[in-house]
Amino acid sequence: PISHTVMHNLIEGIVLVTLMVLLFMADWRTTVIVSIIIPLALLFAFLCLKLAGMSANLLSLGAVDFGIIIDGAVVMVEGIFVMLDHQAHKLGMEKFNKMAKAGWIKQTGTGLGKAIFFSKLIIITSLMPIFSFQKVEGKMFSPLAFTLGFALLGALLFTLTLVPALSHILLNKNVKERHNPFVEFWNRIVAKGFGFTFRNKRLSMIIAITLLAAILFSAKFLGTEFLPTLNEGSLWVTAEMPMSTSLRESVKTTKLLKSTLETFPEVTGVLSQTGRSNDGTDPNGFGFVQFAVALKPKEEWTRKITMDQLIEEMDHKLKQFQGITYNYSQPISDNVAEAVAGFKAENGIKIFGDNLATLDRLAKEVYAQVKGIQGIKEPGIILNIGQPEVSVVLDRTRMAAFNVLPADAQAVLEMAFGGKTASILYDGERKFNIRLRYAPEYRKTEKDIAQLMVPCGDGTLIPLKSIATIEKDNGAAFIYRDNIKRYIGIKFSIRDRDLGSTIAEAQQKVSKIKLPEGYSIGWTGQFENQQRATHRLAQVVPISLIVIFFLLFILFGNIKDSLLVLANVPFALIGGIIALHVTGMNFGISAGVGMIALFGICIQNGVILISEFHQNKKDGLPNDQSIYKGVKSRTRPVVMTALMASIGLWPAALSTGIGSESQKPLAIVIIGGLISATILTLLVFPIIYDIFNRKEKVQQTIAE
Repeated sequence: PISHTVMHNLIEGIVLVTLMVLLFMADWRTTVIVSIIIPLALLFAFLCLKLAGMSANLLSLGAVDFGIIIDGAVVMVEGIFVMLDHQAHKLGMEKFNKMAKAGWIKQTGTGLGKAIFFSKLIIITSLMPIFSFQKVEGKMFSPLAFTLGFALLGALLFTLTLVPALSHILLNKNVKERHNPFVEFWNRIVAKGFGFTFRNKRLSMIIAITLLAAILFSAKFLGTEFLPTLNEGSLWVTAEMPMSTSLRESVKTTKLLKSTLETFPEVTGVLSQTGRSNDGTDPNGFGFVQFAVALKPKEEWTRKITMDQLIEEMDHKLKQFQGITYNYSQPISDNVAEAVAGFKAENGIKIFGDNLATLDRLAKEVYAQVKGIQGIKEPGIILNIGQPEVSVVLDRTRMAAFNVLPADAQAVLEMAFGGKTASILYDGERKFNIRLRYAPEYRKTEKDIAQLMVPCGDGTLIPLKSIATIEKDNGAAFIYRDNIKRYIGIKFSIRDRDLGSTIAEAQQKVSKIKLPEGYSIGWTGQFENQQRATHRLAQVVPISLIVIFFLLFILFGNIKDSLLVLANVPFALIGGIIALHVTGMNFGISAGVGMIALFGICIQNGVILISEFHQNKKDGLPNDQSIYKGVKSRTRPVVMTALMASIGLWPAALSTGIGSESQKPLAIVIIGGLISATILTLLVFPIIYDIFNRKEKVQQTIAE
């Protein structure tokens, strides 16, 4: 099913991107040239993945956007096609067909190649923060970054070599820009929009800045999460009964729980396991039971309910069995959560300290604070204490009065319950210890222990109760440690609410609890992952932007143009944030990765426009005309690359297959960001360029 999701997204993405090229270019030759780059770039990426010892899977291919990969090829082909069409108009088609075109293609390709090379390099550099991810988020998104990086590298290589060569072969004759209503529609809209914004520069800038400020402010109202819950197509349910539960009682209760789970029409089968796992890594008693619940494919569910609603129904039915703590997860998620938190739960609170009784008391206080918070489901304490035991505390004063040695009292207890080796039996080469132990009827209850006879110094015997206090107690069943410190865990899941606000409320309530000296509280699980990944992004994103700035400086040779292109980046954030608001999605690491990918794409559009403005100025056009002409000539490649990148991700954004949840926020953010970035790049960015080039404009006017 996961491979089906990947193939579905890949094939639909390739088909949609190819159709978009055909719509814009209206020429089969240019469509073929661009379309060839997709499989070649993918093959290059697969080869690099193979050499790096990595596999192609849902994580590495799930949200690869072919629009982003081939936009360099689109810009190159479009540039060459327009140049050849211009030459054909100038010379006449008959004369044009007879002339050699290698020199023209080389000249145009060299001019565009520089901008494309640096644009692709900048997009690859913008992936730097993703490569720096650690632990869970690193495992989730590094494969995507590697695949996208390798594919971009392959696309760049073929764009600078194969595309000009294919253009020379296929575009050798009869190159004519056909009447294209689709392109004219976009040209007309952009021309009208740009005409208005350029005439009303101050108003346009005020609106753009106000919109940016308002949208950035609205971002604080977005819910936050680490990663969206990945639908694995099955459930993993754990049930923790009291620690003293016998194997017979546990098996009996397990059968009841299993039959209850099997009553749901969405369930195809249930497997159960009592006690610790087969590999012995989980130190659990008979009271711990795990259920693997196999579910039907979502499209076969007869009831229109979500996975969360199904879990709620299961929990409601299972709650009729009292004294059992439940946890609902999925097989892979459960293993990941346990590896992160240290116990079976998506999120957890760890209370560190030395005394188990104090830890138990504090855990109950924390549990009471968090259990009523909206969004927190299946809260429970990972108990340390709960193993029934009989405690024998020897009284040293009374022992001294009766002249009883501690070693003698302990030897009697040891022989009564554990047995003591009295002799050895030899049977040929084999030997066996002969152990003495009290018969079961003399060691059943604490009364039997009280009647054990202990020898005194003068040889007389006295009952153990004369020198000891004997009582029933609950002792430590497990002692959990993290970084050599003892802790007790409070586990919980979060549903029907975002992670960030739920944890914030829980932290606020838990902070009211006064901890004794030497005790501390830590938060673990998804929240810990989110904090770590956010902290990593805060460190690496600024470094990535500095590296991009240096690349821009190398390209343009001046600081002003480099900063102007970077000013394009916030335009992408507007659409990305609006898209999250509209779809009701939370901002998590997946959406953050989408924002990072947007940086590179927006910078590429800025590079294309500024390069065109400079070229027009070199051709002797005044500032205003060079901007007007630049926007007009670059409308098609900018709109085309944006639409291709957006439409290439539509299958991932709309996919409902198994595993699609990890791609959705990323795809939605990129689609939304590209829409806003394209509009503002074509309508507002040229105004910013004009403002910063007024000095040249004034000098030009004086010269005239």
